[in-house]
Amino acid sequence: MNIAIIGATGNFGIPFTAKLLSIPDYQLTLISKSAGNIYEDSHRITARSLDATNRKELKSLLENQDIVYCAVSGEDQSVIARNIVELNVKRLIYMTVVGIYNELPKDNGGEYNLENEKEQIPNRNAVDIIEESDLDYTILRSGYIIYENDDECVITKKGQEARGYVSTYKSIEKIALEIIENPELYSRESISVTRDMS
Repeated sequence: MNIAIIGATGNFGIPFTAKLLSIPDYQLTLISKSAGNIYEDSHRITARSLDATNRKELKSLLENQDIVYCAVSGEDQSVIARNIVELNVKRLIYMTVVGIYNELPKDNGGEYNLENEKEQIPNRNAVDIIEESDLDYTILRSGYIIYENDDECVITKKGQEARGYVSTYKSIEKIALEIIENPELYSRESISVTRDMS
């Protein structure tokens, strides 16, 4: 299976890449502004230092990918999301954060909701672009990620109140791998994966 990771050198991307490399069946294309400096090309890795806002260069790397996992943040998310949509990738997992739909209860992380946190605006704008497209996508909303070995989590879908604003890395990894192994899982859905803090 061919998997591209956009944001491969981020806080999530680095450990997730290591996990995917432990699974022999996966061929990885690693994309970030510094991926070519951190990873070396091999029989299983293609690493490119690339700004994902560059659609022309991104196109050549996303062709023939079975799954594209995007884990980026910042003001350019809308541009990157539109590039991915226009390149019509086969299967997309777009990682963003909980609160983009104002789904956090006021007394349980409500300060991170879009209505209270302007830094959520680029996250929501990117997700709107993806949800309005014809792509086979999953929006995977995490909370603040902590690096513990606990993979217990609660999954809620768009329109449901989220149960917390903290996620363990292991829980996100677990759900992401489930989707990679079963691409029909959570197809064209937006899910939050968080620790139950209710």
